[in-house]
Amino acid sequence: HIVIVPKSVVGNWIREFKKWCPCIKAVKMGGTKEERQKVIAEDLPLDPVTGKHKFDVLVTSYEGLLREKGKLGKVPWRYLIIDEAHRIKNENSSLSVAVRNIKVEFRLLITGTPLQNNLRELWALLNFLMPDIFGDAEQFDAWFSMSDETGKENVIKKLHTVLRPFMLRRVKKDVAKSLPPKKETKLYIG
Repeated sequence: HIVIVPKSVVGNWIREFKKWCPCIKAVKMGGTKEERQKVIAEDLPLDPVTGKHKFDVLVTSYEGLLREKGKLGKVPWRYLIIDEAHRIKNENSSLSVAVRNIKVEFRLLITGTPLQNNLRELWALLNFLMPDIFGDAEQFDAWFSMSDETGKENVIKKLHTVLRPFMLRRVKKDVAKSLPPKKETKLYIG
């Protein structure tokens, strides 16, 4: 499996694997050229005895993937997981193009950003997950076109219906029960 995350949380992902899934061997592919080359030389090739990789999960940053996309693209991955997946909401960005060229059986996107920016960005994420179903952006726009306020409500209902099977949505107040209620302070400056 391959997990692609922001550079600032690569270490956190490795630590969480060790804490919660100690039987899973997670390998960190760091940012420096030497670190990447070491992982590619030592961990990426198949073990000649077992015919398997020496790791279960490769955790790398967006930049690590972009720099080694040629070598990582040759591996037939089982799962590809992207943390902060709103980074691929533009299907023409270099990261989006790189992850779309990786051979993978299953894909999982993790994002805390509400999908409310525009339909094109939502389509880009859904197209990445299931290009066979969400293949045509213009057709997707036509499905969810809105003409007035009533149309807008219908579009929102249709989007919720379409997205329900693909999304696990959690609200902070339902997860973090020990947090005090939000307190708003308005400060006026003359």
